[in-house]
Amino acid sequence: MSTDNYFTPEKIRFDGEQAKPTNSKLIRQLKLKTPKDLDNQIHDAHDEAFSRIDCLDCGNCCKTTSPVFTLNDVDRISKRLKMKPGTFTETYLTLDLDDDLVLKTAPCSFLLDDNSCSIYDDRPTACRTYPHTNRKKMYQLLDLTYENSFVCPAVQSIMKTLARVYIKPA
Repeated sequence: MSTDNYFTPEKIRFDGEQAKPTNSKLIRQLKLKTPKDLDNQIHDAHDEAFSRIDCLDCGNCCKTTSPVFTLNDVDRISKRLKMKPGTFTETYLTLDLDDDLVLKTAPCSFLLDDNSCSIYDDRPTACRTYPHTNRKKMYQLLDLTYENSFVCPAVQSIMKTLARVYIKPA
């Protein structure tokens, strides 16, 4: 499959909007009564989605959103870039409305033309764990997973799988 137009930010957002009614219903239902097998179902769907989707074909998360940077992230990345943490923060980061350190600009300053990351080995923890669909206690991350369905085609795939499992036809 050609990915030239498949993974554009506009298409991914459009697909997320199209799935919004189903995904909203799914999240509400999962919050009302969290299935005991939720983690396993999400992890299996995560593995299946990422067996088909290569992040380097997309890069939408790096093009449209910012991870939260921890102080450890700032220290690690500034060391790699041979900068003082304060200089790194002043150059690249800002505080958002939640007082989290995030990138000043999108796309990410470290995103390369081939969707790879120039600081990959030292990237922020939030980037390492994105889209957070292989963690434990996924019921705690349902809202974040829903939000990520507007950014990540793998999360869209995961949500489709979960809807097939948990939303029973009327």
